[in-house]
Amino acid sequence: MTTTSWHLSGDFLELCNCEVACPCVMVGSDAMPTEGFCDGAFTWHVEDGEFEGVLLDGLNFAFLHHAPGRRSDGNWTAAVYVDEQADQRQREALIEILSGKHGGPMENYMALTGNFLGVRFVPIDYKREGVNRSVSIPAVLDFAVDVLVKPGFEDPIRLENTRGWVPWMSLARGTRGAFTDHGLRFENTGKNGFCGPFRWPTA
Repeated sequence: MTTTSWHLSGDFLELCNCEVACPCVMVGSDAMPTEGFCDGAFTWHVEDGEFEGVLLDGLNFAFLHHAPGRRSDGNWTAAVYVDEQADQRQREALIEILSGKHGGPMENYMALTGNFLGVRFVPIDYKREGVNRSVSIPAVLDFAVDVLVKPGFEDPIRLENTRGWVPWMSLARGTRGAFTDHGLRFENTGKNGFCGPFRWPTA
């Protein structure tokens, strides 16, 4: 890992094939996913971002992965998607960040990846609608989550102290969860989701 000046913060949506609530987050990555494997995706919208003087505000990106067993066992198959609205310098900056070479959560995720399928530049539509989120990549991904509210309460269920790069996140359930690309296909509608603010790298 090299010392580089960069930061990202904004909003994220995550959806996997575990039942609510995902044991990999609630217990730890050594836990067995509820289906015995993990088909998941992280998607991020950058509200404030910079890499070595290159501004990244307003851009979106996604990390799709399949883990054949426990996430901590590695051997992930993964792909990265970067907002096609990024110019050349922004694309290069995001690729650097997402390579994991400069720390942040991608350092761990890429270390667990045994089969990296590459980076695609695509239109990514990330929406925050009240407390709910959705994200779409044409012909690749269509995700949406509704946050969960415990009966008798008004506010969504909120989790803290789960990830270093997440101040807090809302527990959610997928209302749309389709992904297909690189010969991979999964459908996570009705499955576990999280959403909320993020900051990279951690303080």
